Amino acid sequence: MNIYEAISVRRTIRDFEGRLIDMAVIEKIISAGLKAPTNDHMRSWEFVVINDKNKRAELLNIIPKSFSESDVSDWLDSWGSVDNIQRAMYLDGVPKQYSMLYNAGCLILPFFHQDEPLLQPESLSSLNAFASIWLCIENILLAAAAEGIFGVTRIPMDDESEHIKRIINHPADYVMPCYIALGYPSKNATAPKQKEVSATEKIHKDTW
Repeated sequence: MNIYEAISVRRTIRDFEGRLIDMAVIEKIISAGLKAPTNDHMRSWEFVVINDKNKRAELLNIIPKSFSESDVSDWLDSWGSVDNIQRAMYLDGVPKQYSMLYNAGCLILPFFHQDEPLLQPESLSSLNAFASIWLCIENILLAAAAEGIFGVTRIPMDDESEHIKRIINHPADYVMPCYIALGYPSKNATAPKQKEVSATEKIHKDTW
C-alpha cells in the first residue's frame, strides 16, 4: 500500500492474537524506522526485541495488571477530561497496559543516545535526539500497518526506567522513550474511535 493508505489504516490496537511476528518482518519494519530523519545524521538508535515470554514477564512485572473502571473514571475526572471520545479511549486502554505488552506478537524497546539528562534540557535543541526517535517510531508504526500489523506505544512511568535498565542492562547514556507492542489484532479487538479533525480548520495562513 502507499503511504497515504498506511496512514489511513494505522490504528492503535491493544488486543492481539497470540502468534509471533516473523523476525524477517520485524527487521523490515525496523529498517523502515531507520530511514527516519535524525538530528545528528548518525541514527544512534538501538532496539531490543523481547519475544521470550518469561523475559517479557520479568520486564513487565512492575506494571499493574489491572485497573478498575471507577479508578480510571476518577483519574479522568481529576484530569478534567470531558470529551467522550477521549474518555472512551482511556477507559479501554488503561486497564490493558500490561496485557497489551505481554500478549503482543512482538515487543520492541527502542533506545536513543542521550548525553545530557533528558528531563533537564538546557534548551529545545537539547531534545533533538528525543524528537528524532519519535520520527523513527512513527515510521515503524506505519511500516507495520503496511504489513497488516498494528500496535501501540506506552511511555514508561518514572519507576519503570531503573527497572528496565536493570533487566535489559542497557548503557547509561541510552534512553528508552516507550515500549512498542506490535501484533495481529484479535478477532474482537477494540479499535478506539479517532476524533475527527479537519486540516482546513488547523491551518493558519501567514499569521495565527
